[in-house]
Amino acid sequence: MVPRPIKTCPEQPNATNNSVSKPTKLHLRGSRTIFDDFQSAHILQTEIVHHAGQFLPYHRLFVWAHEEALRRECGYRGAQPYWNETLDAGSFSASLLLDPVTGFGGNGVGASRCIAAGPFANYTNPLGPGHAMADHRIERTITDFVSWAGHARYAQRCLAKSGWVSFWTCVEDGPHSAGHGGVGAQMGNPISSPGDPLLYMHHACLDMLWATWQAANSAVRLTEMGGKNRGDVATEFPGELFPTDIPPPPGFPGFGGPGGPAGPDLTRPADVPEPIVIGDAGSTTTLSHVLQMNGLTADRTVGQVMNTLGFLHYVYDQ
Repeated sequence: MVPRPIKTCPEQPNATNNSVSKPTKLHLRGSRTIFDDFQSAHILQTEIVHHAGQFLPYHRLFVWAHEEALRRECGYRGAQPYWNETLDAGSFSASLLLDPVTGFGGNGVGASRCIAAGPFANYTNPLGPGHAMADHRIERTITDFVSWAGHARYAQRCLAKSGWVSFWTCVEDGPHSAGHGGVGAQMGNPISSPGDPLLYMHHACLDMLWATWQAANSAVRLTEMGGKNRGDVATEFPGELFPTDIPPPPGFPGFGGPGGPAGPDLTRPADVPEPIVIGDAGSTTTLSHVLQMNGLTADRTVGQVMNTLGFLHYVYDQ
């Protein structure tokens, strides 16, 4: 398959919407539908798939598994679209992805911040915020300023990095934070963000950046891995900070910075088991690191997902 920009796949929102009406097959913590299964699996793995070397490999397999589920369970026949955020950076509020008719619904409205239009306006999400299990609608707080870190010049800054660790940390802190923070609310929660279907287009964009970076020196970069293997969303990030030439607004990305709102509760409750690192002999992410998918698809090693032309079988249409 050839992942394409969202404008070429107008049927994708309807296929995703179909997944919220199909009952869970995995019966993971709190899930009621197939769509919820993905959110729950992400919640269970969040502690070790952010701020760690497996960040991009895990989400590559996660998005691919979601595409496969749409095709298998919902009759989807298109490719996985990605949100070319370099085009919308600084103006997320005007993005065609947020069109109430052809897209994924618009911004949240009123004090509830719930979306009121589009195919997901009436969807009741049983998971989140964070580890919580409580029924709620999809919430958004679009912030154009925060989305600026997804601009092409910052993506190019990441693509110019010579080594894996500097590239990964640049992407996770810059374009990654811009997408989550720019949409905000549910997407802005590092734990339960897959409760907003925009998550998949956002992470497909990050995967496109990784695939582009790999292709620039494939002899080295298809096997280049590293970084610590146990990061979490609450620890200090080892890479670059939010681009210094566009200072983040107070409290970005919502972790209680000066003048900002209190960040989400990141405390893992007793009914969420501590995720275990498998496959690495030490504390560094290796190609043998096992990406645990909680039944969404078969577990794979990092090495197995390094090349999109392997079993994943896709390239990006840019």
